[in-house]
Amino acid sequence: MDIRNMGRTGLKVSELCLGAMTFGRESDEATSREVLDHFAAAGGNFIDTADVYAESQSETILGRWLREQRREDWVIATKVRFKVGSASNDVGLNRKHILAGVEASLRRLQTDYIDLYQVHAWDEATPIEETLSTLDTLIRSGKVRYLGVSNFTGWQLQQAIDLSARMGWEPFTCLQPQYNLLCRSPEWELLPVCQRQGLGVIPWSPLRGGWLSGKYRRGMSAPPPGTRVEEAEAKGWGESWSAYNNEQTWKVLDTLFAVAEEVDKTPAQVALNWVLHRPGVTAPIIGARTVDQLTNNLGSSGWSLNDQQLDRLDQASDPSTPYPYTALARPRQA
Repeated sequence: MDIRNMGRTGLKVSELCLGAMTFGRESDEATSREVLDHFAAAGGNFIDTADVYAESQSETILGRWLREQRREDWVIATKVRFKVGSASNDVGLNRKHILAGVEASLRRLQTDYIDLYQVHAWDEATPIEETLSTLDTLIRSGKVRYLGVSNFTGWQLQQAIDLSARMGWEPFTCLQPQYNLLCRSPEWELLPVCQRQGLGVIPWSPLRGGWLSGKYRRGMSAPPPGTRVEEAEAKGWGESWSAYNNEQTWKVLDTLFAVAEEVDKTPAQVALNWVLHRPGVTAPIIGARTVDQLTNNLGSSGWSLNDQQLDRLDQASDPSTPYPYTALARPRQA
C-alpha cells in the first residue's frame, strides 16, 4: 500500500484508510481485531472512527487494540459533534462539548493524543468562532495533532478556512466528504476548495453503503436480505433501495460491471480504484464487517484503470449538474 501526504501537511498516511464504524455494531470485538490485524499486515497505518459509532464502542474496541501496538506507527482519526449522552450539552460544537468530547475519546482510545480530530458536521447552534478557537486550544495543548472536517458545504468550509487564517488559528487540514461513483456533487465546490487550499480528502462511503460492491444488478426488485441497503430502507438512511433504484444507478452499475470484467477485478475494487485516483483524494475510507470484505477492498490498490476505462466510468456517473455550474461550464462568448 502506498503512502501519501495529507494535503499540504507532512503527515503521511496509507492510501486506504480503515473505517471503524462497523466495530461493535456489525462486527464483534474479536472480528474487529482480526480486521485491524489484517489491515496492519497489508501496510495500512490510518484508521478513522467517531465518538458516536456503535454508541462509542468503536473507539473502545480500537483503543484496546491500539494499546497493544506501537502508538507512533498509527494515524488515528476520530470525530466530535453528535449526541453521546443525555445532558443538554452532550451534543454540538460548543466549547463545553468539544472539550468533554476530546477527553472522553482519549480515554476510550487509551492514548495521550489524537492524530486527526474532525468536526462531524456543521452546527447551526454554535458560532463558528467558538468552535475554531476551541479546536485551536486542543492543538496548542498537544492533545490533537491535526484538525479535519466532515459534512460541510463549500461555503461553510471556505468560511472556516478564511476565519482560521485571519485569526491565526490552526486550520483544517482535511475534508471527509461522501464521494463515490453515485455521489459526485463534491466536485462542484468541495474538492476545488480543498485543492486550492491544500486540504487532503478522505472520502467516506466510497462504495455507497454497498451499492457499488457488486451485490446489485439491473433487474433486481429489492435488496438482498441482510444487506446494509435493506437495513437502510427500513431505517431511512441515505443509501436506501428507494433512493437509488433508478436508471442513473443502473447505468453506473452496468458500466462498473463491464469494466471490472475487462480488468479482472471485482466491482468493489474498480469503484474504490476510481475514487483512489481522483484529483485531490488522499485516502478513501474502506469499511469491512469481515476479513474477507477487507481483503477484497484492499485489492483496489496497486494498479490503475486506463484512460478509456476511466472515461467510461466518468461519463456513466456524470451527475445532472445544476445552475450555476452549467453556466460556468459553457465557453465564454466574446
